[in-house]
Amino acid sequence: MVSTVNTKLTEEQLALLPTEDDIAFYEEHGWYISKKVLSDEIIEEAIRGSERFYNGERDRTLPVDTGFTNWKPEDGYDVVRNNEFVSLQNRELKNLVMQPIIGAIAARLARTKVIRLLDDQLVYKPPQNPDGKSAVGWHADKAYWSTCTSHNLLTTWIPFHNCDESIGPLVVLDGSHKWSGIQDTRFFNNHNLDDMEQNFRGEGRKTVRVPMTLEKGQISFHHCWTIHGSLPNYSNSRRLALAIHLQDEENRYQEFWSKQGKKVQIADELMCRKLPNGNPDFSDPDVFPILWSAR
Repeated sequence: MVSTVNTKLTEEQLALLPTEDDIAFYEEHGWYISKKVLSDEIIEEAIRGSERFYNGERDRTLPVDTGFTNWKPEDGYDVVRNNEFVSLQNRELKNLVMQPIIGAIAARLARTKVIRLLDDQLVYKPPQNPDGKSAVGWHADKAYWSTCTSHNLLTTWIPFHNCDESIGPLVVLDGSHKWSGIQDTRFFNNHNLDDMEQNFRGEGRKTVRVPMTLEKGQISFHHCWTIHGSLPNYSNSRRLALAIHLQDEENRYQEFWSKQGKKVQIADELMCRKLPNGNPDFSDPDVFPILWSAR
């Protein structure tokens, strides 16, 4: 497999890619934690970029400004801040997203030769949150991406600092990507993780929480059907992280209707160019750049 890897990787980076055993683990459990693959310098640059972003500085404006989550100062500062498509607006965050090691790991895990960006989210959690409202509820990413054809999409989570359980890390339910009947698992804003988890167990499922406790420079990956959320931030420090949502080579747009008969539309469709048949082009390089290619 090494011979097909993009030559942008150094020999040191090649040694950091997941092994076949790692890939088998990901396929069985729905998640993977990398070695330290990002330098402190890259992350510190991303922190500076996030601060510029929160101060209102933009290097590029988006073609639309509605239809996606976009925290603004008037929403309050002592709250969870969730901003999507940040790498399209900020050069430092784009530089992080475009690090070839990220796409190369994703390509191996998804067994694909090409990885494209789908979306990203900059998430800030305020410190000292005793009421638990900085928790993010259980959800499966693919439940929000019903107009994507692929069931092989994946997400990488990048904390900008050491991340233990006290600071509110991402947490996954082990093996949940293999559960059936989870297509409507969209509870991002439900802070009560225990109650939701009890509901899963009530349906006869075994739930095993795995917190993504990482050192600065490590990143985690999870399958698009892996149910995950994040714990409250009880620490004295802010929690700042970037989630990068990734497309495999086979992903395309498809029409999709809700159970109520309403045609579903996601923000990605509003951002990109159209194909000759009028469908959104999920390979538009301006919105969904290639992060890795072994071709």
